[in-house]
Amino acid sequence: MNQIIECVPNFSEGRDMQVIGRITAEIEKVEGVKLLDIDPGKATNRTVVTFVGTPEAVCEATFRAVKKASELIDMRKHRGAHPRFGATDVCPLVPVSGITMDEVVEYARALGKRIGDELHIPVYCYEFAAFEEKRRNLANCRQGEYEGLAKKISGPDWKPDFGPGEWDDQVAFTGATAVGARNFLIAYNVNLNTTSTRRANAVAYDIREKGRILREGDPLTGKIIKDANGEPVYEPGLLKAVKAIGWYIEEYGIAQISINLTDLKVSPLHIVFDTACERASSRGLRVTGSELVGMVPLQAMLDAGKYFLEKQNRSTGIPEKEIIKIAVKSLGLDDLAPFDPKKKIIEYLLAEKTGKRLVEMNLTDFADETASESPAPGGGSISAYLGALGVSLGTMVANLSSHKAGWDARWKEFSVYAEKGMSIQKDLLSMVDEDTRAFNQVMETLGLPKGSEEEKAVRKAAIESASRYATEVPLKVMKRACDAFGLIKAMAESGNPNSVSDAGVGALCIRSAVMGAFLNVKINASGLGDREFASRVLKEGSDIEAEAILKEQEILRIVNGKIGGQGEGVTG
Repeated sequence: MNQIIECVPNFSEGRDMQVIGRITAEIEKVEGVKLLDIDPGKATNRTVVTFVGTPEAVCEATFRAVKKASELIDMRKHRGAHPRFGATDVCPLVPVSGITMDEVVEYARALGKRIGDELHIPVYCYEFAAFEEKRRNLANCRQGEYEGLAKKISGPDWKPDFGPGEWDDQVAFTGATAVGARNFLIAYNVNLNTTSTRRANAVAYDIREKGRILREGDPLTGKIIKDANGEPVYEPGLLKAVKAIGWYIEEYGIAQISINLTDLKVSPLHIVFDTACERASSRGLRVTGSELVGMVPLQAMLDAGKYFLEKQNRSTGIPEKEIIKIAVKSLGLDDLAPFDPKKKIIEYLLAEKTGKRLVEMNLTDFADETASESPAPGGGSISAYLGALGVSLGTMVANLSSHKAGWDARWKEFSVYAEKGMSIQKDLLSMVDEDTRAFNQVMETLGLPKGSEEEKAVRKAAIESASRYATEVPLKVMKRACDAFGLIKAMAESGNPNSVSDAGVGALCIRSAVMGAFLNVKINASGLGDREFASRVLKEGSDIEAEAILKEQEILRIVNGKIGGQGEGVTG
């Protein structure tokens, strides 16, 4: 697995798009890096940039962007609503795949050292990259902001980890940079129907982990309660792994709760939103929506959508795009500006664009592509698609049943069936393109050179490997399609009786998908040199086909019995 990391630098410029463009252009120059998002804020005068790639490429792109920002952003003139102490204010590296946090820490520290040494910028390492405990918290590193930096870097307690420890003209221009290694963080703002920063802060203190300072008597003006060391005592807030403050955003004319979610497993997006709604309501305020700054993982949106569907006693076994739509509407993510999942969800932006997939075609184009003189897509892809259609019908019956009038108590039962159906559908749709790729691989190996004995041996081995794969894919289609029979039978027996015929058609589709895929197993296995493997898959395929025929007959008996038909169904 390739090592992939994310970098989310925050630059202290959110108004001059020409400056922002020159900084991000440095990132795009580096091969092996993909720029995902540029999110400027006028009121904060700050831009959050997100990009991903291999560790070496990301670190190189980051260095170039920091260098350009140090040339273009004069911190002596900077004003904005967000805490800041440098032109590149913070620069976290985040593990995405194939890499441990310990490895990312080493990259972060090496990057910090390079920035300090080569660019003459004071650098503080924070979160997992911190060299001492008090520097783990970004707020501690940035305390005093830019205005207090001259005193801070020259003192013994806050000497920078890398770079200069004295104030000069260049440091005055660039300020400092915090370089860290952290888990995936979501920057999230909750919108309120007020202009009061104080009231927004009150809600922020309710929900954030740190909570609020305890006072004697009046919670606002009473004497601060201190511990034995003379430090203020805090009353913890409601949510772990949540940081929050209130602020007024002139651009929108409202107050917001500005939130950082540092561990989605501890405090998911939807729980934070609902808790903010409850605490706002208790204070006479109303949440009007929310705003995601930067990127969000797909799973966070799916979890949110399913959470709100379950609160409505609605099935969660619906298409992914519909779940995301529910999440967007429920969280009010389109309150201030349109929310485009393709631009805000990290997995969608990372998806490889290797030409249009078959399953992305409309029905007419897919049919025309199948009918064309090209041999692919062929029977294997069509069998997979037929299976996807069959399980989709079963899922439809489950969803219709989940909100049938008078069946309210059974919504969860049918939701579970629908979720199972969507999982099978997703797998079978992926196999539509996988079967065509497998066929294309076989055709490519047939075109390999065969002039010498060595070339013949290489070609023979490649053909065998590709043919084996082309046999395994339709066998996978058979197995996964057969998994749908349990769902379809349950819907025929106990689902919405008005849709029982749809369950029957679903069974016919699944049976045909299994039998069609088996034809592809047989034709591809016939040319394999490994006859032991070929015999094994043919036996397995034959057993699955026999099982599919019996299950289809059983379901059709149920269906015909319910609709008054006399037929026993069509067998293969």
